[in-house]
Amino acid sequence: MERYIAIDNVCAWPNLTLMPDGSIIATIFNQPTHGGWQGDVECWASEDGGRTWQLRGTPAPHAPTTNRMNVAAGLAHDGSLIVLASGWTNRPPRDEPAKVYFADSEILPTWVCRSTDGGRTWERAGEIHLLDGLTKLPVPFGDIVRLPGQALAVSLYGRDGDNADHISAHLYHSIDDGHTWGHRSVIGSQNYNETNLLALRSGRLLAAARTWDDHHLEIFNSDDLGECWSPGAVASLAGQHPAHLLELADSRILLVYGLRNPGLYGVAARISDDQGQTWSIPRVLVHLDSQKVDCGYPASVQLDDGTVVTAYYAAAVPAHQRYHMGVIRWQADT
Repeated sequence: MERYIAIDNVCAWPNLTLMPDGSIIATIFNQPTHGGWQGDVECWASEDGGRTWQLRGTPAPHAPTTNRMNVAAGLAHDGSLIVLASGWTNRPPRDEPAKVYFADSEILPTWVCRSTDGGRTWERAGEIHLLDGLTKLPVPFGDIVRLPGQALAVSLYGRDGDNADHISAHLYHSIDDGHTWGHRSVIGSQNYNETNLLALRSGRLLAAARTWDDHHLEIFNSDDLGECWSPGAVASLAGQHPAHLLELADSRILLVYGLRNPGLYGVAARISDDQGQTWSIPRVLVHLDSQKVDCGYPASVQLDDGTVVTAYYAAAVPAHQRYHMGVIRWQADT
């Protein structure tokens, strides 16, 4: 296993996209704070399998007094890279103390950002606005996945009505290859926020959802392209979230997720041989050996040689006392 400090001095919350040319794009929040300052969504690229990274472009630059920090990303059918970016109002500049709370801030509409040159230049193609029944704008998370035809799907989550504890994960879809988006279904109701989608080669959709009450993971599945969802396995213990799903070359499914349990902060992985119905014993991929709970949010891609590249973020590790995006390169067979 290889391990790297990949992008320094960023909180990141990385989303990884494997590009047609074999490069990897990491879509990240570019400030070393948990959303406490103004900041942008940036795309960084690796052309050597995740070992080194270079800034490639900025899909969502912030407006004054705001940040752009919540993202979903993926490839459209035409090869364009799409980033959905939300964020918050009432954020101070970096030279002022960071705000570690959001009670006096509002969620920003989600920008639809599109790049046809691998993330170097960007156009803003529109916005995703308030869904009927929600009192707060929905927040994007995870991967944009491709469906048949020109359809795409993504998960956004939002508050139901006036109850702050009722948060649901929703499926949005596009039938024009990501130019416009609309609501399709509710994945999990009243207790789910950050949810990652996976479109299997078999046609089934999986969703790994973070619960709002004790922050464990639950799996949902759909056999009708996301119109209806069925609950499946519980995939982690409390305090272990959020998740990323990846179908490996051998059709097994990789689940990676953050660990935020006292004494164990880092990243874990599980494997499913039956399309997400059951999961292997967890394996700790990264033990941060730190008492700073701000960490996790992993995402993975698999390279042509079978290597899995998993990115995550951490507030610090003993040998590196700054926020950073970390990367490990490893083999799922070991």
